[in-house]
Amino acid sequence: MKAGKMVVGVLGFVVLLLAVTCLFTITQGQHAILLRLGRLVNDSQTNTVRILSPGLHMKMPFIESVRVFDTRMQTLDIKSSRIVTKEKKDVIVDYYVKWSIEDLARYFKATGGNAFKAETLLEQQLNTSLRAQFGKRTISDVVSGGRDDVMEVLRERAEEQAGQLGIHVVDVRIKGIELPANTSNAIYQRMRADMQKIANRHRADGHAEAEAIQASADARVTVLMAKARSDGQVTRARGQAKAAAIYEKAYSQNKTFFAFLRSLRAYEGSFRTKEDILVLDQSSAFFDYFKHGLLTASGTEPKS
Repeated sequence: MKAGKMVVGVLGFVVLLLAVTCLFTITQGQHAILLRLGRLVNDSQTNTVRILSPGLHMKMPFIESVRVFDTRMQTLDIKSSRIVTKEKKDVIVDYYVKWSIEDLARYFKATGGNAFKAETLLEQQLNTSLRAQFGKRTISDVVSGGRDDVMEVLRERAEEQAGQLGIHVVDVRIKGIELPANTSNAIYQRMRADMQKIANRHRADGHAEAEAIQASADARVTVLMAKARSDGQVTRARGQAKAAAIYEKAYSQNKTFFAFLRSLRAYEGSFRTKEDILVLDQSSAFFDYFKHGLLTASGTEPKS
């Protein structure tokens, strides 16, 4: 009886051991490859390397082993890479790479499943491409508008080379570009001189345009004033001619009255204040209306 229980216990332990060594689980975000005596196991139907998806799987104990890999997107942060630009100036570039495992079998063959080795190879390839791209550009190009172009070229080149490692490069982004202390001041002074030249050119263009506008405005003012004076003189001449015609017509109706009226206005203009003094010859016709009256001064004798 005791021997039977022992046998059952041993069998249970063996079954449990087999279950533990045969069954395994792959979680979400992971994939695995099966190794049989250290070699990749091919799928019998597709004759390709068997890739295990997330879930519960079984393997042969002691003969087969499993290598599990994280197939989610990874971030490789590359800091302080010293790069030489087209101007032979050093810049310090910080950038990062988003990548993921695309071909698990190729990735395992190329790197042995070592993520550190894969990132090291990827970093070497990216640094080579980065040096080549920065060597074609000046500092102002990579700092201003050329950064996006550099990142796109880097991503394309990295995608081509990383495909040999079974890796898919999702994105390459430059986080920062810094100048070493020994070159930053020289670059700053040169950029300041360039900006000063641009400012001077814009200022000169503005002055020239302002002078052209001022000259055009002065010419228009001169033409308008000349035309206004001409029109004014014509209008004034017409008015004077019309006034003279009206005066002539009115004067011809009663010459005696208008001669008298003109003399009264002359008297009024001559004696505005008590201090006005006139020294005239006795034969002057200025006081005819005072001496002889209206009819005698007009040349008509009064009737008796």
